[in-house]
Amino acid sequence: MDKRLFSYLNWGLLACMLLLFLVGVGNLYSASGTRVETGLAFSSFYQRQLIWGLCGLGGMLLAMSFDYRQLRNLAWPFFLITLFLLLLVPVAGKTVYGAKRWLSLGFMSVQPSELAKLAVLVLGARLLARDGRPLGWKDFCAVLCVGLAPCALIITQPDLGTTLLILLILGGMILFHGLRGYVLKTCLLAVPALAAFMWFVGMHDYQRQRILTFLDPGNDPRGTGYHIIQSRIAIGSGQLWGKGFKEGTQSQLRFLPERHSDFAVAVFGEEWGFVGCVVLVTLFCLFLLSIFSTAVQAKDRFGSTLVVGVFFYFFWQILINMSMVIGLMPVVGIPLPFISYGGSATLVNFTLLGIVLNVSMRRFMFKG
Repeated sequence: MDKRLFSYLNWGLLACMLLLFLVGVGNLYSASGTRVETGLAFSSFYQRQLIWGLCGLGGMLLAMSFDYRQLRNLAWPFFLITLFLLLLVPVAGKTVYGAKRWLSLGFMSVQPSELAKLAVLVLGARLLARDGRPLGWKDFCAVLCVGLAPCALIITQPDLGTTLLILLILGGMILFHGLRGYVLKTCLLAVPALAAFMWFVGMHDYQRQRILTFLDPGNDPRGTGYHIIQSRIAIGSGQLWGKGFKEGTQSQLRFLPERHSDFAVAVFGEEWGFVGCVVLVTLFCLFLLSIFSTAVQAKDRFGSTLVVGVFFYFFWQILINMSMVIGLMPVVGIPLPFISYGGSATLVNFTLLGIVLNVSMRRFMFKG
């Protein structure tokens, strides 16, 4: 790699990413603790997250080491391999908490749906970058099928959160590229019909119950409403300054469920309070702003569209997860990037940011 490329590196984005990851590891260290008679006992979630972070750094460096335009040639092979892995899940997948989403490799488990986010993003960017004009019906349907193919496999696992996220990422990329007026109007009119189809056909009973619980958590406080109620209690009890590191009662006494993954930010809110949450949200905003600035500065359509896809990948996860833990959205199982525990997700997060840094480093190399 040409050393001169590092002078164009987006150092602000790199700093935000590493700081968020360290905050996440510290939060997992606290969330892993459970009060016992002799003090605190800790599980190994934060240690595994550190290991995955090191693997992610390797993936990030690899993603930075070549000209990102070569991803055009890898888009279709990677997409087809991902579809093959998704087809393997029902046959050879491992069931956890009633859902079959993971493939066991012996020493670790891989979630192919996480790779699907990356595959759809790269292939979507390739198709959208072919022509700068707004999409007509033919091109729109071609790009949409790229997202619908893996989503049809993922929703059967079942994994509504990842299905929704892939469609939102692709939708954001399509809107950024532009649609012809008649296509956009038809899509807007089709939204109610699509919502009805998802409600009656695409969702399982427990997923519909989550939405009903979102409307009235108190209707089932010990069942489906338990997650949201305990999350609100945890965040609210943090008040202005929080209870302090490892001093959160809701998490340490195990009242808060899924405190390592979907509700990790509730642990943070209880321990660091409103002020800490404002700092965390500000850090995420700077993080997203750094990604978007790279998209604006990119000198080719493929690079710009690619980075926009990464922007929406993180934007929707941050928005949905934070809204979910305070009861503004239903619980759909979407983690918070870098804060929630997740091996495959951490690897994909770092790799995607490596692609963004790749585009940033090469933005002055060519025009077009």
